[in-house]
Amino acid sequence: MKAVVIAIDGPAASGKGTLARRVSDRLGFAHLDTGALYRAVGLLTARRGGDPADPAAAEAAARALDAQQLAELMKDPELRGDWAAQAASQVGAVPGVRAALMDFQRGFAARPPGGGAGAVLDGRDIGTVVCPDAPAKLFVTAAVDVRARRRFNELLARGVPAIYDAVLADMKERDARDSQRAVAPLRPAVDAFLLDTSSLDADAAFEAALSFIRSKTGLPA
Repeated sequence: MKAVVIAIDGPAASGKGTLARRVSDRLGFAHLDTGALYRAVGLLTARRGGDPADPAAAEAAARALDAQQLAELMKDPELRGDWAAQAASQVGAVPGVRAALMDFQRGFAARPPGGGAGAVLDGRDIGTVVCPDAPAKLFVTAAVDVRARRRFNELLARGVPAIYDAVLADMKERDARDSQRAVAPLRPAVDAFLLDTSSLDADAAFEAALSFIRSKTGLPA
């Protein structure tokens, strides 16, 4: 039986990651945070003795990455650190890395780990590029000031010094970069459900998403 794929896209701090995890838990589907893939490749490149800025080393690490290795890296606190973010930016500029991770994402969606019935992938181009045939596509967004406040509070909760105005400026810059890039720009698929979480709490967003997913897939609650 063909795996059911749910694509959840959106900008930073929109709530798409939290939503994707809740949806996957409710449905018993595998979950893939595609943004973490590039961080994982950066870390893996360095741990293999390479330089994330070296295209050959980065592509080799990307092609060596498998689901089990990714699961282990996801538990590593270093994956969410500043160094991993910088490494992700370096490897993400390598065409061979992007091609390898495209294969990884599509393989994950077609053959979810553990033999599950489906997969939930969250990122920035899942519904438009990675899995354009997914039966249920959502684009999760929120006003930029709301997203900046969420990120600001998240940083403070982690003990990371932060200035709200700087976080807001960085988020506006990132939005512009993501939406204007030549390859796979951030935008909703034409058949995506637009879910604005600006005034919704996590439970309300979850219920709205589930209702849409059920309507498109026929899956039970």
